[in-house]
Amino acid sequence: MLADTGPLYPLRDPNDSWHERSRAEVGRLRAERLKVLVSYSTLIEGHTLALRKLGITEAQSFLMYVARTAILVNPTVEDYDRATVRVLRYSDQDITLADTVLAEVGHRLEAPVWTYESERQGIKRKPGKRKAANDEARGRLI
Repeated sequence: MLADTGPLYPLRDPNDSWHERSRAEVGRLRAERLKVLVSYSTLIEGHTLALRKLGITEAQSFLMYVARTAILVNPTVEDYDRATVRVLRYSDQDITLADTVLAEVGHRLEAPVWTYESERQGIKRKPGKRKAANDEARGRLI
């Protein structure tokens, strides 16, 4: 399971509307003994978000938690290149480079993406056929 910032950040912020859901899903992942992968770009994004919104102490806690509990992976140059091409190709759609890089990493690793970006659906189990550029950029999991 490749985690996005969306479900990771709320774990540190009890005031976030997704806090309880994120905690419950982490419990489910542990119960099912699923490994959580986190890209270094997601780690950077999450740490920055925690630092800006919650302060130094919580940002440090976020960093320690992810480093201790997840398997960290690096996007490749090819992941970044493919993501950039995809964002430029679908310039009329609201997709971010961060989401698109994560989708490319998930595709390369054949890992479902745990995200709240696509219709706030939480854990997604199996990669499937692509339906639109937004679905492609958000894990190709629809």
